Amino acid sequence: MTSSEQPSVAAILERAAERARAQGLAYRGAVTPSEAYELVRANAARIVDVRTRFEAEYVGRIPDTPLVEWRQLGAPAPNPEFVAELERLGGKETNTLFLCRSGVRSHAAALAATQAGFPHAFNILEGFEGDLDEHQQRGTKSGWRHAGLPWIQG
Repeated sequence: MTSSEQPSVAAILERAAERARAQGLAYRGAVTPSEAYELVRANAARIVDVRTRFEAEYVGRIPDTPLVEWRQLGAPAPNPEFVAELERLGGKETNTLFLCRSGVRSHAAALAATQAGFPHAFNILEGFEGDLDEHQQRGTKSGWRHAGLPWIQG
């Protein structure tokens, strides 16, 4: 895809907002992994990984992406410091794209961020690993890694 074929930031944000309206989401929008990557490449957004530290270290992570755990490993409830940790990153007015394994925790994180005064919170649909396939495995049909987007492990 050449740069002239790349979707514009405005078009991506509009599609994300349309998804939010169609799904009745209480936050700014929802983007695909490829759209998230394009927004970051255009310096129009940042990604915040909300998976556990264990997931980021052992499953893989997006380079130069901050980790703010939504729920710490083994915790029965969301991280009580989630919003405070998010606020320490700064940029309340920045388009913030939340990423988890499959798009469920990131949905909750986007909602919490919006309620805490982050007006430009987005969920990255499909997450890092994507949906389960017919063999109950992730990473084979959707998600950041399946899309061939940059990631590292270790």
